Amino acid sequence: MPDTNPLAIPVGQPGSGRLRYSAAMAQYQMGRLSAEALEVFRICAPRDGEDPAGLLAARGLLGDLPALTPVSPDAVLHALIDEADRYLSTLPGPGVAEVRAGIAAARGGEITVRAGSNDVVHAHLADALAWVALTHPALATAIAGAAPHLQWITYDGYPPDQIGEAFRTGHAYASIIGEDSAVPASDFDLGLFLIAPHVLYRDHCHKAPELYAPLTGPHGWRFGPNMPLILKPAHDPVWNAPYAPHLTKVGPVPFLCLFGWTRDVAEVARVIPAPDWAELEALRLDEAPRSGALR
Repeated sequence: MPDTNPLAIPVGQPGSGRLRYSAAMAQYQMGRLSAEALEVFRICAPRDGEDPAGLLAARGLLGDLPALTPVSPDAVLHALIDEADRYLSTLPGPGVAEVRAGIAAARGGEITVRAGSNDVVHAHLADALAWVALTHPALATAIAGAAPHLQWITYDGYPPDQIGEAFRTGHAYASIIGEDSAVPASDFDLGLFLIAPHVLYRDHCHKAPELYAPLTGPHGWRFGPNMPLILKPAHDPVWNAPYAPHLTKVGPVPFLCLFGWTRDVAEVARVIPAPDWAELEALRLDEAPRSGALR
């Protein structure tokens, strides 16, 4: 993966201070940034409009930064694709090979930057990336660097009374490869999906086969309205066959995943009614066991 500089995340964009801190945390985890320099990024995290270089210089810490140079948005997005593919190559199970084949087919495509600010990303992406950086710092750095150059969307295609207010306003996704995405591809979609803590993504299904590669956890999952809710940890992929029902209950850490739709991406999803949504929306997973069926 090309090196990316925490300072290259644009100053002034909403949430950029926390993203710089997440990227710096990832560099620290890789042994490429001193604790003193990391502290500067922590101090500057709430200050989206402040370049940490000033405080680093005042404390004599510019020399502690890794020998990295700012990179273009094109290079940052290519780096994210490379790192996402490298991460997926470590995962077992169905769907991984199909998603990686879609990535391979799109390699070399022209990059189009489609940046867009999003309140959910501003509020929750940095917290999710701080968690990812503990075990996968290179991937966390790649996501943090690319996030300001992606078009994050809070989807409004579900009927509001069916999908619920918490999910309707508490999620965002960004396509990296696909139609109208950063990298063009036909009938394929690879992206990032973010959901706020404790939100319930109600039972739903769609024609597109789908791979979820959760980067945070544990979160609750079930695969039919009458099925038990199961806690699954981060990095335990979920493959949803066409029209297979599925639900996600987010834990105390924001839900962040890579997702891949391998065909039929233009077909819309539909909500599957279930009688226990109110109970699940009130459920908190903070004290739940790390894995296994909850009920």
